[in-house]
Amino acid sequence: MTEIADLQMPDDADTLRRLTDRLGRAAEAADLLDVAYRTVDSPLGRLLLAATPRGIVRVAFETETEDEVLDELAARVSPRVLADARRLDPAAREMEEYFAGRRRDFDLAIDLTLVMGFRREVVQLLPTIPYGRTASYAELAAMAGNPGATRAVGTACARNPVPLVLPCHRVVRSDGTTGAYRGGPEAKTALLQLELAHL
Repeated sequence: MTEIADLQMPDDADTLRRLTDRLGRAAEAADLLDVAYRTVDSPLGRLLLAATPRGIVRVAFETETEDEVLDELAARVSPRVLADARRLDPAAREMEEYFAGRRRDFDLAIDLTLVMGFRREVVQLLPTIPYGRTASYAELAAMAGNPGATRAVGTACARNPVPLVLPCHRVVRSDGTTGAYRGGPEAKTALLQLELAHL
């Protein structure tokens, strides 16, 4: 009989990936997987994508540590969080198409569990800003029916749990400068330039 101490983690990354995928499939088949996640490479660095059965719930940049994002998901959505690439294959494919300039809008179901109240109203308006265009925080506040809430709009954009999918990078200051962004100001500028290049 093999002692537990004799068991070793596979040192082959491919074997580990296959075992993780197998565990994810088994958990999903047994309805034990509430939040699936995976990482994808992008021109902005590695992105973490997470989804519930209702839709994509989180997109995280490299500026956010994976452990912190997974802890947030476990605390605020469900502790049943597991790597499972298959659930996120459509999101990964759409991200790739977006960064290649072949996609302007995302066709993904979105789970807004992580955003409430006025912030939810704001992020739901973000897809109305056309690809390659921008709106100011003040314009978005007016669109949300609260013209005096410019600062609250800025906070909603800064805490948008699904950037890119809900394009908060298209919201800028009234003077045209980019303003803050969850992925950093360089990422926001790069996304705006990417969209302008593919108009």
